[in-house]
Amino acid sequence: IRNHVCKVRALLADLGDDPGRYDATLVRDVLLRRFATVSWPHAQGIATSMRMYLRFLATGGECPPGLVEAVPKFPRWRLSVLPRYISIDDVERVIGSCDTATPVGLRDRAILLLLARLALRAGDVTNLRLDDLDWKNARLRVCGKSGREVALPLPQDVGDGLLDYIGLTRRRVGEDRVFLTVHAPHRPFASSAAIAQIVRRALRRAGVDNANPRGASLMRHSAATAMLRSGASLETIGTLLRHRSPDTTAIYAKVDLPMLLTVAQPWIGGVR
Repeated sequence: IRNHVCKVRALLADLGDDPGRYDATLVRDVLLRRFATVSWPHAQGIATSMRMYLRFLATGGECPPGLVEAVPKFPRWRLSVLPRYISIDDVERVIGSCDTATPVGLRDRAILLLLARLALRAGDVTNLRLDDLDWKNARLRVCGKSGREVALPLPQDVGDGLLDYIGLTRRRVGEDRVFLTVHAPHRPFASSAAIAQIVRRALRRAGVDNANPRGASLMRHSAATAMLRSGASLETIGTLLRHRSPDTTAIYAKVDLPMLLTVAQPWIGGVR
């Protein structure tokens, strides 16, 4: 809701404060002017927020229900984009940028290792609990977006990073979430946005400025891309990423550009 309000508030100066005067021409003109100054994903987010706003107004009888159809739609083609990723060397630089002499550094390094080695989502890390760590069998229990619990292998360096954080710096408080804020009161992260912030700070420290977006998904995509280039099958990658459909994993077949170049056919219309 906060995200929708923030996007709509920025449009109100052009829309006006009287919804009764909104019409299709006004809505489209305001949106198209804003779309010209922002990225495609941002424009798509603005359009979604405007639809939510107009539906909200319509429920109170402040504007016609059909006005929502004036909001432009954005076509989305399946597998039309490449996953964003960084190289293996850059991933290691990002992990190595953490100052392990500090509590924050130990915590952030453990988080980055989980993202880089196991391709976890930000929400997986945020919701990770102490009981999810099976030290005896070197496994990690994760409950993803689908609600299904999955046991993943716990690599040695990830286990060491978690053990250093939990044993040396994590406060002993009445919380079973693994990762807590460093400063009192020591609480679990309010949302997965905190994980994205940790990734962004680490990228900045490591001097990796060729990454966009800069959130936890970047590490997830980088892990999958590294696996593909090292010879892992799409089935193996899909298992690690916990994709329910092979079609979701298929997008990674497009990231191995050197291999694709060996099978690409010449363009019959000449060089472009």
